[in-house]
Amino acid sequence: MSLSFRHAGPGELLLALRDAHARTLAMFDALATGGYDKPERVPCLPIVNPPLWELGHIAWFAEWYTLREAVSSDPSTVRHASLLSQADTCFDSNTVGHDARWTLDLPSPATMRSYCKEVHERLLDKLAVSGDDDVALYPYRLILSHEDMHGEALHYTINTLDQKPPVSAETRPCGEAAQIRFPGGVLHRGAVRGDGFAFDNERWDHCCEVYAFAIDAAPVSNAAYRAFIEDGGYTRPEYWSTEGRAWLSQTGRAAPLRWRAQDGDWICRRFGEDLMLDADEPVRHVSLHEAQAYCMWAGRRLPTEAEWEYAARSGHAGFGWGHIWEWTASLFVPYPGFAPGAYREYSAPYFGTHQSVRGASFATPARMRSAHFRNFYQAHRDDIFVGFRTCALLHN
Repeated sequence: MSLSFRHAGPGELLLALRDAHARTLAMFDALATGGYDKPERVPCLPIVNPPLWELGHIAWFAEWYTLREAVSSDPSTVRHASLLSQADTCFDSNTVGHDARWTLDLPSPATMRSYCKEVHERLLDKLAVSGDDDVALYPYRLILSHEDMHGEALHYTINTLDQKPPVSAETRPCGEAAQIRFPGGVLHRGAVRGDGFAFDNERWDHCCEVYAFAIDAAPVSNAAYRAFIEDGGYTRPEYWSTEGRAWLSQTGRAAPLRWRAQDGDWICRRFGEDLMLDADEPVRHVSLHEAQAYCMWAGRRLPTEAEWEYAARSGHAGFGWGHIWEWTASLFVPYPGFAPGAYREYSAPYFGTHQSVRGASFATPARMRSAHFRNFYQAHRDDIFVGFRTCALLHN
C-alpha cells in the first residue's frame, strides 16, 4: 500500500488490514520463539506488555469498533457482544491496568489466535460491503492505525527482550552534517475537515507563526553523539536539566541505552546481537533528557513541533526524516478547539505529561508516515527507536 491510510478506500484498506494482521502474527511468533507467548515468562516492565495480552487487545479493539459497532470507547455505545467471552474484562486498556495484564486468566495462545482470525475475517467481510465515504471507513482506518502502532510497539518489545525480528529493517546513514535555513512564516497545521482520517490531536486546522530558523538536515549521528560522551557530556551537570540530572542519578547512565565501551570503541546491542556502532547512523535509544543535554553542549536546542513540521513539509530535498523518531522541544498539548475522538483516551490523558515526538522510524509502516502525525512519549523513554536533531533561531 503506497498511499496514506488516511485516504484509503475499501480495497486498499482490505489489503492494508491483511498486511497489518500478518505483521502482528509474525511479531508474536518471533516472541513466542523465546517463550514469551507465556505471560509468566515476560518480565513485568513498564515499557512492555505480555505479547499474549497485546495480541488479544489488538483483536478486541478491532472487534469493538467494527463488528460490535461501538461509536466510541464508552461501553454504553457498544451494540453487540464479543466473540470471546470475558474479552471486555481482559483486553480493555481503559479498565485493565498495566501490571494487572500479567495476572489475568488469559486464553491459551491457540484460542487467542482463533479469536484473532475470526475477528479479522469477519471485519474484512463487513468492509467489503461498506460504503466508501470517510464516515463509513473511519472505524477501519482507526483500527488499522491502532494495529500498526501496536505492531511497532511489539518491535520495541522484541528488541527489549533480545529476540530476532521477523523482518530485518534498519536505519540509514545520516548523510552530511549540514544546516538548512528556513525563513519562517505562517504554518497552516492541523487536519482539514472533510479531508480523510485524522487523529483527534491533529484537529483542527489553524495557523501559527514560525520565526526564521536553522535546523540540522539529518538527525544527530552516532559519531556526533560519541563526541559529546567523550567530552564528558554525562558528567557535566551544566548540560542537564533538573529532571535530567535526577534521571542520570536514578539510572546511572553514562551512554545511550545498550551502548558499552570496548577496546576504545563502542558496541551496541540490537535484537539480541552485539554490533560495532555504525558512526554514520542516527543515534537511537536516547531519552529526552539526553537529547536536551547534547543540544546544550552543542550550543543548540531541539526544534519545536512547528519548526519540525515546517521543515518536513517544505519539500526541501535536503531535509531527511523517517528513519528514526525525533524528540521535539514541545510538550504534547491539544490544538485549539480540541475534542476527543471516538477513541476518547487516545490523546487527552497524555496532554501536559508527555513530549511531542515527530517523524517515523524504520519500524513504522509507510502508510502511517506523515509530516502531520503527532507521536508522544514520556521524557525518560529510551527503549523506542527515537533520536533527535538540533535547531536554532536565526537573527537578523
